[in-house]
Amino acid sequence: MALSICSILPSMARLSVRVTPRGGRDKIEGFSAGHVLRVRVAAAPTDGEANEAVRKLLAKVLGLPPRDLTLVSGLTSRVKVFETPFSDLELIAKLETFT
Repeated sequence: MALSICSILPSMARLSVRVTPRGGRDKIEGFSAGHVLRVRVAAAPTDGEANEAVRKLLAKVLGLPPRDLTLVSGLTSRVKVFETPFSDLELIAKLETFT
């Protein structure tokens, strides 16, 4: 499966995420048909609360401290792009359970 992951450096990959704020609970739902990771968070999309909830959830799943994930695009959009400290192959391996 071709996931929506883009390598910018050999040791960095970007991950596209579609967020549903006020989704009841924090949960990774899997990948959409467009190969974008779908995520639900309980937080409201105000004052960056949902963005921070997504960052914490992704960090937990990837085994990272939240400070190692950077939101590079989509501050006010449902589709966001996060930069990770993994290569594209490492990131794919960590997300295989959700495909």
